[in-house]
Amino acid sequence: MAGHSKFKNIMHRKGAQDKKRSAMFSKLSREITVAAKMGMPDPDMNPRLRAAINAAKAQSMPKDNIQRAVDKASKGDGENYEEVRYEGYGPGGVAIIVEALTDNRNRTATNVRTAFAKNGGNLGASGAVSHGFERLGLIEYPGTAGDEDKVLEAAIEAGAEDVESDEDSHQIWVSIENLHPVARELEKALGEAEGVKLAWRPSLKATVDADTAATLLKLIDTLDDDDDVQTVWGNYEIPDEVMEKLG
Repeated sequence: MAGHSKFKNIMHRKGAQDKKRSAMFSKLSREITVAAKMGMPDPDMNPRLRAAINAAKAQSMPKDNIQRAVDKASKGDGENYEEVRYEGYGPGGVAIIVEALTDNRNRTATNVRTAFAKNGGNLGASGAVSHGFERLGLIEYPGTAGDEDKVLEAAIEAGAEDVESDEDSHQIWVSIENLHPVARELEKALGEAEGVKLAWRPSLKATVDADTAATLLKLIDTLDDDDDVQTVWGNYEIPDEVMEKLG
């Protein structure tokens, strides 16, 4: 019985992962199209497009999908997306910023507001929580790019401001204006990054308990599952032992 349950759980998770993968490709395509429309359709001349394509490659998105997303912009096909930001509080008073690319503001606002309301949070006005975050550039590498010392040395050489490393990943923080120059320098030492983007870094982090974390993660999953939502940022920190309990 236990074996059967475990197998079912693995199958369920694989199904969920496949669904998430499809949704992720859709979001990556949207960002590529928007980036290509906003600048040149040539990644060498358009830093945002280059970052979007690199992020798609890092997630093993097929080349055909990437080219289709660029072509959409070149031909003027598809919807016109606009960038929208929502701010609010999750369970336990956690500050959350939601970034979206949408062709229908009313639909997206309704979905985001509902997600907050159903998962112990509430949507605030613009600027409600962003004052507690810094707007910075973020360059992400997998743990396989090198050990902490190697990445730190490369980051300092390239002109980064801060580095956070763990077993699985390296997060390199830079000023917004230096994001793409630093990314280009890092590429020489560490190869292509998994992600190069603008990010919200919390000034202070709030540690959450198991009950709060369970509801909070449900809120974040609900937001992530929305096609219009690109990224969700928060000032929460979930201790390892709490994550283990939640499975």
